[in-house]
Amino acid sequence: MSAKGLAMACNLDVSLIEEIEAGKELFLPVTIRQKLAKGLKCNPDDIKKLEKDFDTHFLADDKIIESLKELILNGAGGLKCPKCGAPLITRVAKMYDLEDNLVLHPKAHCTKCVFQIH
Repeated sequence: MSAKGLAMACNLDVSLIEEIEAGKELFLPVTIRQKLAKGLKCNPDDIKKLEKDFDTHFLADDKIIESLKELILNGAGGLKCPKCGAPLITRVAKMYDLEDNLVLHPKAHCTKCVFQIH
């Protein structure tokens, strides 16, 4: 099945399917997992088992994560992964809350290891 076909079967954006396939989205919200499971005709728990897992003990310092988030929102470039030092790929997701207010959400993932801000 193509990414476009899967997106249509799951009622999801093709760009999200492509990000999942590329490993950019490592942790899926329950709603996305449920839509994927319905489109793939499998159990959502089967998809959860396949999601990447990593050791989070090094992320105990929330100050580093918050600092990175602020830098991303301010448009800083050339950020490095706090885990391995490789370049981070960053973006700002535009979302809307229940009252239709724009909310900017910083996202990042490492080019070499499993570190990400989601």
